[in-house]
Amino acid sequence: MSPIVPLLDDESISEIMINGYNEIFVESGGKLRKTDVSFRDREAWQAAVRNIAQFVGKSLTAHNLSIEARLPDGSRVHIIQEPAARKGTSVAIRKFSKHKLDMNSLIEFGSITPVGSEFLGICVAAAQNIIVSGGTGSGKTTLLNCLSSMIPDGERILVLEDSSELQLQQEHVVPFEVKAPDSKGRGGIDIRELFRGSLRMRPDRVVVGECRGGEAIDMIQAMNSGHGGSMSTAHANSPKDAITRLEVMCLMGGLDIPLLALRAQICSAIDVVVQISRFHDGARKVTHISEVLPVGSDGVANVVDIFSLDGDRNLRWTGKKPSFSDAVMLSDSTDKVSLTDELWTKES
Repeated sequence: MSPIVPLLDDESISEIMINGYNEIFVESGGKLRKTDVSFRDREAWQAAVRNIAQFVGKSLTAHNLSIEARLPDGSRVHIIQEPAARKGTSVAIRKFSKHKLDMNSLIEFGSITPVGSEFLGICVAAAQNIIVSGGTGSGKTTLLNCLSSMIPDGERILVLEDSSELQLQQEHVVPFEVKAPDSKGRGGIDIRELFRGSLRMRPDRVVVGECRGGEAIDMIQAMNSGHGGSMSTAHANSPKDAITRLEVMCLMGGLDIPLLALRAQICSAIDVVVQISRFHDGARKVTHISEVLPVGSDGVANVVDIFSLDGDRNLRWTGKKPSFSDAVMLSDSTDKVSLTDELWTKES
């Protein structure tokens, strides 16, 4: 791997994309650029790929053209080999940040405003169920990491991921990771099994790195059965699209109920959707913080924006207060959780 060691060591680079032995791109500052780095030849590149696979205890064969793995530093690696990769074996390395980010970091980056961050902190402390929505590479996992850092100490947090990326700093965190079965189909456990098992392990909160399929229905049912403060991410372009995306994923779980009933379950389970997007100039910003209300009489999901971007790409209060404002203000811990008029006054 020596040709790309400088790229791995460069902290300004967040992702390395190798499309073949002589075509290597990186992402830095949210923008892609081609490097002048290359491996000696195709054989040297294949040897490097085999070393990665062997190091993580996996193998690339004619019957297994793709693997996902995690390097010791936490970086995520995905490999797709020939003939599926027509230019040659392709690898994407999502680097593991050595710096622990929090909401203050996102404020410094311009990804969210102080008032938006304060509001999300209140939502987390008030145990609202939150979905972080966005496209590929928009910063969903980073934002989920930062939101998770706002969970109060003294709670038991179970973290479920396909590949471990989250870096929760609380004292009582129990991480779980999906494991693929061996060549004979033994010893594996998928995200649905992990989720079902986690609910029997006395969680205060469950954080799912990403909902991709049928596990969404298990998460929705858990949220509806008293597991408040749960969090996850989903691929979607807007808060309303996130609800639709969750509907599709729940149906992938083999659930046989009317769509309207499913939509009502989802809208009852999810309290807040946080939308994050990556712009053409590489900036990543929270574009919406929206509350999910019960399904209306017309059967349509009712998603109300509490914060949204203005014309200058600044996150602003829309003038609407969330329905849980009164409940939060009446809580016993008003010194820690206070959604009072002061917050809205600061914003306006």
